[in-house]
This record gives sequence, C-alpha cells and structure tokens, in this order.
Amino acid sequence: MNRNHGNSRNHPRPSRRAVIGGATSAALAAATGTGTASAAAARGATWPTEFPLPDGFLPEGIAIGRRPYAYMGSRANGAVYRTDLRTGRGEVFHEGAAGMVAVGLKLDDDGLLYIAGNTGVARVLDTRSGKLVATHQLTQAAGHFINDVTLLGDRAWFTDSRDSVLYGVPRGRKGTVRALPLGGDWVQTPDVINANGIVSTPDGRGLIVVSSSPGKLYRVDLKTGYATEIKLVGADGVANGDGLLRTGRTLYVVQNRLNAVSVFALDAKADTATLRRTITDPRFDIPTTAARWGDRLYLVNARFSSPQEPGTTFNAVAVPL
Repeated sequence: MNRNHGNSRNHPRPSRRAVIGGATSAALAAATGTGTASAAAARGATWPTEFPLPDGFLPEGIAIGRRPYAYMGSRANGAVYRTDLRTGRGEVFHEGAAGMVAVGLKLDDDGLLYIAGNTGVARVLDTRSGKLVATHQLTQAAGHFINDVTLLGDRAWFTDSRDSVLYGVPRGRKGTVRALPLGGDWVQTPDVINANGIVSTPDGRGLIVVSSSPGKLYRVDLKTGYATEIKLVGADGVANGDGLLRTGRTLYVVQNRLNAVSVFALDAKADTATLRRTITDPRFDIPTTAARWGDRLYLVNARFSSPQEPGTTFNAVAVPL
C-alpha cells in the first residue's frame, strides 16, 4: 500500500509547500505518492529494478514521494524500511514494536508518512526526523483491519477491510477523525477482505475504493458516503484487488494473487473504467501495492503463499510503465 489531487474549493488545506510556493504539478504528484521525477530521469537509467528487504519483514505497503526513496511497511512489527531507488540499498528507517502493523502507506509533500495498520489506529511518521508525530485511534472495536490510505485535501482517508466505513484523519497532528459509513451500492461480505485500496477520483471530489471480495470498484461521495459501483468495460471484475494507484485518468489496480496489475482508463466522473492492458512479470510473487517514480512502477511482493516466517525472504521490484 498508497498512493491524489485535492480540489481547493472543497478542500482548503493543501500542503504547506503548496501554500508557500504554489500548487505546482510536481507538488500535486508528490501528494499522491506517485513520485515527481520526469519520465526522462528514470528512462534508460541504470537504477536497479529489484532490491531485497530484510528476511521476515512481511511487506505490504509502499510509498514514494518527492525524492527517489521508497518507504515500505512491515506486517511483522510495524517497522518502516527505506530504500534508495538509485542504488537499491536500504535500512530500517523506523523501528517497529510487538503488536504493531504497517500496511498501506502514503507520503505527502511535507514529508509526513501516513500509515495504516490493522490495530485500529492510524500513525503519522515524519520522514525528515524519523519520529512518530501522531497516532489516531480510528476504532476501539476488535476485529477491524485498517488496510490502506490515500491523501485528499485536508484529510488522509483510511479503509477498513472488516467494516463498511472510511476514516478521515486530519492532515498534520491534531483534529477530529471523521467516520464515513458506506452506503448505496456498497456490498459488505462477512469474513473476507472488503474495502482495500483507495485513491481520489480524477476531479478530486470523491474517492475510489476497491473491494477485494467480490472484486469491484466503487466511487464514494465524500459528503454522504454513497458508493456507486463503477462500470467495468473489458473486464468482468477486479478479483483480489489490493493497492490502487491513479495518475490522471489512468487507474492501476494491483491484483495480488493473480500476480497482475490491471490498467484502466477512467472517464471524467469515474463512472466507467475501461481495461487498457494488464502488466505481468515473472518476478511478481503476490504483489500488494504499487508506487510510481518516473516511468517505473515499484511493487512489494508479499509472498502470501510462502511461509510467513522470520527466515522468509522478501523483495520489491520495478517494472516499466
């Protein structure tokens, strides 16, 4: 996990850099976690396309911001690992702790990393200092799975795979968490992963959420929580849909156990998504989430079909766009 352009009329709080220096296209791209390097910077570069993670790390989320560093979260203990995309070398950037989980991640233009974890909380890490600056309690109930996150306007929006609700956390350190119940076309199935990846709509006025089971995309109204199923053209569904990444009207859907990334073209209102192509690679080993830098897509392999043990090896890979 993550990966969104806010609308200034409806969401008045852009990043501090956007306020100071103007909302340039580079800053907007950074807020989506898609990277800001030009395609030419990465095209033809000798940067590695595969790099290792610590044994037993249990990765799932990945985020890339303004600089060529990938941040990846651990399901084992909530640690965050940082890799230099130029060299492939990395280190544990933020130590985890027993009982902590880090899955979906998104990095904003101010260097704040928003972390989803299935312990019912959202955490905010300052990547400039490496310090944890905020922890938001999203739900007190047991059995919830806070899975992924996206940034839109003045809030970071988190999915709960075990409940039909989204949580809006104020960007920064303080503020009230908003719970947004999902209605409309939304179907909540017991005992499976429902809401998973999340991004903003192309117009910045709503959210797109993938439900892993039964494999559908929904557009969510930010005011009411009304979810409208997005019509798919050229695809029967998005089974095992996990992380989402959107650039303009192009939506990338990582389908983990299918070892594939489906690439859809959205219409202006995100009513329809038309399948354009599917990205596969022999190095995929149940990839879960993706982030972009230049003309590459970076994905972490969660290896769910392999033993999830301290000695299990893990890695991340890059594929061309």
